[in-house]
Amino acid sequence: MCGIVGVIGKADATQVLLNGLDKLEYRGYDSAGIYVNDQNGHDYLVKRVGRIQALKDAVGPEVQGTLGIGHTRWATNGGPTEANAHPHVSNDGRFYLVHNGVITNAASLRQQYLTDVELHSDTDTEIVVQLIALFAAQDQLDAKAALRKTLQLLHGSYAFSLIDRDHPEALYVAKNKSPLLIGKGDGFNVVASDALAMINETDQYVELKDEEIVTLTKDAIEIETLAGDKISREPFTVVIDDANVGKGTYPFFMLKEIDEQPVVMRRLVEKYTDGHGNVVLPEALLAALKQADRLYIVAAGTSYHAGLVGKPLFETLAGVPTEVDLASEFGYHIPLLSKHPFFIFLSQSGETADIRQVLVKIKALGHPTLTITNVGSSTLAREADYCLELHAGPEIAVASTKAYTGQIGLEALVAQGLGIAKGNQKAAEFDAAHQLGLAAAGQQALIDQKDRLHEIATDMFKTTRNAFYIGRGTDYYASLEAALKLKEISYVQAEGFAAGELKHGTISLIEKDTPVVAYISDPVTAAHTRSNADEIAARGGKVLRIASASQATDEDQLVVNDIDPLVSPLLTIIPGQLLGYYTSVDRGYDVDKPRNLAKSVTVE
Repeated sequence: MCGIVGVIGKADATQVLLNGLDKLEYRGYDSAGIYVNDQNGHDYLVKRVGRIQALKDAVGPEVQGTLGIGHTRWATNGGPTEANAHPHVSNDGRFYLVHNGVITNAASLRQQYLTDVELHSDTDTEIVVQLIALFAAQDQLDAKAALRKTLQLLHGSYAFSLIDRDHPEALYVAKNKSPLLIGKGDGFNVVASDALAMINETDQYVELKDEEIVTLTKDAIEIETLAGDKISREPFTVVIDDANVGKGTYPFFMLKEIDEQPVVMRRLVEKYTDGHGNVVLPEALLAALKQADRLYIVAAGTSYHAGLVGKPLFETLAGVPTEVDLASEFGYHIPLLSKHPFFIFLSQSGETADIRQVLVKIKALGHPTLTITNVGSSTLAREADYCLELHAGPEIAVASTKAYTGQIGLEALVAQGLGIAKGNQKAAEFDAAHQLGLAAAGQQALIDQKDRLHEIATDMFKTTRNAFYIGRGTDYYASLEAALKLKEISYVQAEGFAAGELKHGTISLIEKDTPVVAYISDPVTAAHTRSNADEIAARGGKVLRIASASQATDEDQLVVNDIDPLVSPLLTIIPGQLLGYYTSVDRGYDVDKPRNLAKSVTVE
């Protein structure tokens, strides 16, 4: 969940590191630090709790060098303190280390090797750097050999960047399960958790695989296995429009990204159709999908909710049974699979650790895999058999908005493309390109009602402790996502429920003025959901009814345009996103960086 940056060979290493950490803020963190070495006998370690700005304020003009590492930390082992912040340094002052991931056998390693070593933090990372120093001293090993010996003892996930103060001509890097990239420059090289962090320095990146060690100098990149075998790997080009990363005139990234959703819908049509409404997908992918007797959509969080919307799309348009599973559960409790399964992994960042551990296991079983992600250079994108990109542009706010609707839009296009390839009449009648065009227009109409939605949010949620969203069918799936948007950025205890389940227990939670949002867009169940909303109102609940135009009545406070019910969350989620956003604003919170959360969840 945290971020790593590193550089060797740049005269302005300090600024490169701080700029890179700025770009990684979106990932979530609670402290930050840098270590800089001028490769001439002078070095500096600066760490601070809180935002990057606190670190910048602490970095004096003397902190200059050509070699350095930086880190944003999200607390896993030990609380958010300066002592626990990275980089960590060995007791002899020789080694400096930054680390993403979790070392699961850290306690046993400490007991076995470090009982006589004083530790200054609560982190597993300090145990690693003290081990490196121990092995270097007692076995007379150089930095790379000491790192290699340490890596062979570790269990868990890691992305490391290491500097040896006694030999500052190199930067050492290693990874297992946690993402890390090497950036290739002219007379310099960089390391980053995300290419976005160093995109101002280079667009040429080298992929690292698990259990590899890399030695970086200003002019060379040397990759080896843990066994010492040399590996040659060509760089790939990463294309990111840096202009899209800024907030512009928006107060928060989240509001900007909500506003960008109509553009994302149109871009998907542009990228995945031929201009005449015909879906265009890679032939090899279509062939593999046609062989599947069951689809398994594996995801987490918001992407899981997008996967739930994908299930009826694939079953209706492509006629293939589809299951949707939480990655964190699936990876450790794999169900009985069909004879010819096909796996679709949904991930905004493409770095989600829960999902990657499933991907690794599924690939080992020999089943075909597709990643749908917003980051085409990500680990999940590179390691799956196929990848389809959302082309939504960088999503910086922790609470996902445009990636969610982008995933649903792309699922609709893939489902129709597969259905047509299989000769399914319902797929031919659906017209995904037209539906996404309707979605773009409908989204814009809702976005244009921001002021009204702000008033509704203030009235319903500004002082409440809890709230509920209800719906049936795809409205239920939208309820789950809308509740997540409210809870993750405004800290209101919000839950999404299938409306028909109210009478089976949930309605006991309704008190006077309890806020409840009822989605009413499914023509099959609209009357039933409306009845459920009336039951809540009769018990004193404060009900906001959001209905599609064809199902609306005079009692509905918000009406959305009509669209095929299979993709109705493309519209109904917009009020949910804006209600969450304005509730967070009203309560004075940092919308883009909610407490305890991270954008890229890179630990299980």
